[in-house]
Amino acid sequence: MAKYLFKVKLTQDGLKGLLREGGSARREVVKRTIEGLGGRIETMYWAFGDDDVYLTVELPGNTSAAALGLVVSAAGGVRTSTVVLLSAEEIDEAVQQKVDYRAPGT
Repeated sequence: MAKYLFKVKLTQDGLKGLLREGGSARREVVKRTIEGLGGRIETMYWAFGDDDVYLTVELPGNTSAAALGLVVSAAGGVRTSTVVLLSAEEIDEAVQQKVDYRAPGT
């Protein structure tokens, strides 16, 4: 399965919901949602700063990650940003690929 980092920013409505429900209840909702897509949560941390939640998950692939981000953001409580995470072995495979490229101006 592919791994993803979701960076989550709560909207004003999302913050109101968090104050009502608490973090543990939201984690359970997120867990059920991801499991419904055939995935699993690796970590979920609340944070200070630009993002409110950092979530690492395993999902079947990019379409599942896109569906999760689209549906969750469209609901209005949060905005998500998705980062595809690669293992060292995937990077090894990537560096073995031949790419025909010329930098601008060279």
